[in-house]
Amino acid sequence: MTLSIKDLPQEDLFGPGNAGCRGCGAAIAGRQAMKALGPRTIVSIPASCMATLSGSNQRTAWQVPFYHTLFEIAPAVAAGIRAALDAQGIRDVNVVSWAGDAGTADIGFQSLSGAAERNDAIIHVCYDNEMYMNTNGQTGSQTPLYAITSNQRKGKQTCKKDMLAIMLAHGIGYAASASISHPLDLIAKLKKAAARRSFSYVHILTPCYRGWGIPTDQSVAVARKAVECGLWELYEVEDGVRRRTYEPSFIPVAEYLAPQGRFKNLTADKIQEMQDAVNRYYHREEGKA
Repeated sequence: MTLSIKDLPQEDLFGPGNAGCRGCGAAIAGRQAMKALGPRTIVSIPASCMATLSGSNQRTAWQVPFYHTLFEIAPAVAAGIRAALDAQGIRDVNVVSWAGDAGTADIGFQSLSGAAERNDAIIHVCYDNEMYMNTNGQTGSQTPLYAITSNQRKGKQTCKKDMLAIMLAHGIGYAASASISHPLDLIAKLKKAAARRSFSYVHILTPCYRGWGIPTDQSVAVARKAVECGLWELYEVEDGVRRRTYEPSFIPVAEYLAPQGRFKNLTADKIQEMQDAVNRYYHREEGKA
């Protein structure tokens, strides 16, 4: 049965009332994700934009238990929560570690890798704004090729690390990419992850207007262009079976890059290089479907 908007719960378990910037992709992802995860959920979040925007002291935008952890350990904390629930015979609670690209792919990778290798029954969500935005937008391993950051003004000179491939190398049963531009796809994938009694990984594209140099009302539109041009593929791997969950229309890569200040230094040759990479990946000829 295909999921539709009318099937979603009316209750918002994340926000409104968060302290995020207008158009914050991370906050949008949080609201969408909780439509799938529901009230029987516990969330562990390391130091990040999402931790600071969603609550402090006695006030929180989460309507479920929320733990603000150290940068390196959100998956380890989630694994401990899962173990404590299991010891009490509580099986119907989703335990989620929710981290940015730094807390997932770099600073937090050791605890993430450990949880995946142990096959702890948690869901790890990476909300990926492709920079370290909580500390002024520095380069990380999830920053894409040629993107300008606060500490690389000429643009990053290495490619983005493929986190889904790395997580799948751990032998996990479920991994998926998602985007805030395709909420029903995102929600369906988190529902699948929540239904499993094993480790799952979901990687969500969440644009940040400040780091990306876009207007505050364009986060979803730019995320959609990332999908439609083919630079952000929507797919899932379930028990070793890979399936693309959305077929892009293949708009020119330039249409995705042009609105973003972080790509303002790109030459025509570099834009063509990125277009050629997309064409090779999807086995397309220039200008042909």
